[in-house]
Amino acid sequence: MKVRDNNGIELFDGDAVTLIKDLKVKGTSETIKRGTLVKNIRLNGREGEIECNTKQVKGLVLKTEFLKKA
Repeated sequence: MKVRDNNGIELFDGDAVTLIKDLKVKGTSETIKRGTLVKNIRLNGREGEIECNTKQVKGLVLKTEFLKKA
C-alpha cells in the first residue's frame, strides 16, 4: 500500500508535511491553519490517512488530500 499526498508524492513514516487548507478539528474548538508544518507523521495502514501530533492537538488523523510533502 502506498500513501500519497495531494501532489501524488509518496509519504513514509517520519516525513514532514504541510497543510494546504484550514482544517477544523472535530470535538474541539481548534482550527489548524493552512501552512502548518506537521513533523514525524505515522502511516496507520489505511490508504489516504496519516496519524500525527500538532502543537494544538495530539493524536490527530488527517486525510492526505489536504497535505503536501514538506
